[in-house]
Amino acid sequence: MLRAALVAALLSLMLAQRLPAGTPAPRPEQTPPPVQTPVPTPTPIPAAAFEEFLVGLRAEARTRGIRQATIDAALTGIEANPVVVARDRAQPELTQSLDEYLAARLTPTRIENGQNNLKTHGELLAQIEKAYGLSGPVMVAVWGLESNFGAFTGTYQTITSLATLAYDGRRPLFREELFAALKIIDAGHATAADLKGSWAGAMGQPQFMPSSYLRTAVDFDSDGRMDIWTSLPDVFGSMANYLKNAGWQPGERWGREVRVSKEAIAAIDKTVPMRTSGCRSVREMTVARPLEAWTKLGVTLTDGEPLPTATMTASLVRGQSRYFLGYRNYEALLAYNCSHAYAVSVGLLADKISPK
Repeated sequence: MLRAALVAALLSLMLAQRLPAGTPAPRPEQTPPPVQTPVPTPTPIPAAAFEEFLVGLRAEARTRGIRQATIDAALTGIEANPVVVARDRAQPELTQSLDEYLAARLTPTRIENGQNNLKTHGELLAQIEKAYGLSGPVMVAVWGLESNFGAFTGTYQTITSLATLAYDGRRPLFREELFAALKIIDAGHATAADLKGSWAGAMGQPQFMPSSYLRTAVDFDSDGRMDIWTSLPDVFGSMANYLKNAGWQPGERWGREVRVSKEAIAAIDKTVPMRTSGCRSVREMTVARPLEAWTKLGVTLTDGEPLPTATMTASLVRGQSRYFLGYRNYEALLAYNCSHAYAVSVGLLADKISPK
């Protein structure tokens, strides 16, 4: 998960990528690492220096209107977690390719679990689709990729992780996320102990950063609390609300796998430019072109049949040997997690678990 790209990815996506007004801030760009990535040896963080840093955080929290009781409960007695810094700094020279990631994640077991969850929660998912326009298969696919259908949401204390990352390198992204987490506690949505998630601060079954929680989490079960940790109505409703705000178009596909010959690739390289703004994954896809234009360039369905004649536009995403056309809804998935491995996996998993 990401060191130098963390801040740049989020800020560039917020400022350069033209998402619809009101779109929530995406999580930092994160192409998930291979399974069981070894944890590097942590380096101790000086306790005195970290405590001095916390003094400044507490003072700023008060100026932001956060109650002293919340500040005391959340920031008193915490210690920096060197494992968090070690994970942040562990940037492998080689990561899984898109093709390798898809093969590792889209397993028969995950597909079967997705199909079973789609049936089990069908009534709730129908309500979500009516309210937000997101289909059940898409919701279950996002859920499956984010937290393995709720089975693993992370065990790191969010306040400690964010304070540690804000201290390390004095990065404003994590400092702002820490204040967002304090606002969650201050508003009574959760206690400091309740806030658990990934080492980078992503929380709950949807893996929301705190600022995304404040903007897009919903109380779908109307119990007075936006609970993305244990309430499935709130989990699905919050994920759907995020994607709706990111520009998801009801009834449209996310994209599709396509066949691209060597001759077609040569023609594409000459005539279709890559994007120049946004996070890394956005810059690694072409500008959008009408489906008709892709057909003229030699792109076909995987079985060799012509592309549909719809008026939609699409961008080409390349793996090592597999190719995909991403539509508008693909870009909404990238806004949720700016990683082609993630977005394509969600789309393909949704396709595989959809009732035929």
